[in-house]
Amino acid sequence: MAEPVIAQTAPFGVDVEAGKEYWWCRCGRSAKQPFCDGSHKTTEFRPVQYKAEQTAKVFFCGCKHSAKQPLCDGTHKQYR
Repeated sequence: MAEPVIAQTAPFGVDVEAGKEYWWCRCGRSAKQPFCDGSHKTTEFRPVQYKAEQTAKVFFCGCKHSAKQPLCDGTHKQYR
């Protein structure tokens, strides 16, 4: 399996709205990080849907290696 591009070695803090769907970029190539802009189309990666259960700030993975995709689990610390 191919490796995703590391978009950044920190999470992306995003204010999300309850009930809204977000599409997290899994490949790391999107210019609209942390969200998908279709750049994955030439890769084997596909975006991951995230549906907000409540209005809050959540932290989306920036390194693209989190075990809790699309959310950050601290894995980015090994890439600094």
